[in-house]
Amino acid sequence: MRKNDPPSDDAQQPDRSFVTALQKGMDVLTCFNREASRLTQTEVARLTHTSPASARRSLHTLHAMGYLDSDGKRYWVAPRALLVAHAYLSSRPTPALAQPLLDALSERTRESASLAKLVGGDAMIVARSTARRSLSTGLGIGARLPAYCSATGRVLLASLPPAEAARRVRAMPRHPLTAKTIYKTDEVLALVASCREQGWATNDGELELGVRSLAVPVFDREGTPVAAMSIAVRTERMGLVEFREAFLPALVKARDNLGSRLYRE
Repeated sequence: MRKNDPPSDDAQQPDRSFVTALQKGMDVLTCFNREASRLTQTEVARLTHTSPASARRSLHTLHAMGYLDSDGKRYWVAPRALLVAHAYLSSRPTPALAQPLLDALSERTRESASLAKLVGGDAMIVARSTARRSLSTGLGIGARLPAYCSATGRVLLASLPPAEAARRVRAMPRHPLTAKTIYKTDEVLALVASCREQGWATNDGELELGVRSLAVPVFDREGTPVAAMSIAVRTERMGLVEFREAFLPALVKARDNLGSRLYRE
């Protein structure tokens, strides 16, 4: 474009409908987790990368609306926040359709099974069935697993166009969670490419030592990838190859059963 040309229609313009205050409020509400369950204003500002004044306004508003409780110094999430999760779970068909299939898969294998969707750089669990063999605490609906080093995350990344998957991997923070975590860019992209070709992904102690997981993509009736279904096992129960051979057929069967019921959302 020459110096005196008018701005192009394709030039990026500010989104005047975007409510920044709402974004900051949602960032504050979702910064709480198991490790950060009761937070001060300063801690919230640090976690949300905002100023203390901005964090204070969001905390005050969420507290006044009943989404947060407080003792005057620290804040924590109130039961009313469940309304946000309930709105998704009750209005979208995928979690409700997946739950009985995950329950059956978990009962058959006696292992925990999950369904996840890609949210930013994480695989977020939207449905889960926990077997009698409990793997660890803290995993439930709404839990987030780093996409670069989780089986579900790699499946979800493999469902994207290769260029978009590479862009996301390079943009997301990556660091070793255990001594076995694969986190370097080229290695992660190679695993994503392998998953794209073979149709499944594994994780062997990268998120938590002693735990292996296996995941496959879920497609709707039009063949569009919409989620990832996974199953996990303790390493002492069986080796990785035995785990895949024993559980991949059951996982694929549950995935296909769910996909046959899913229409484009």
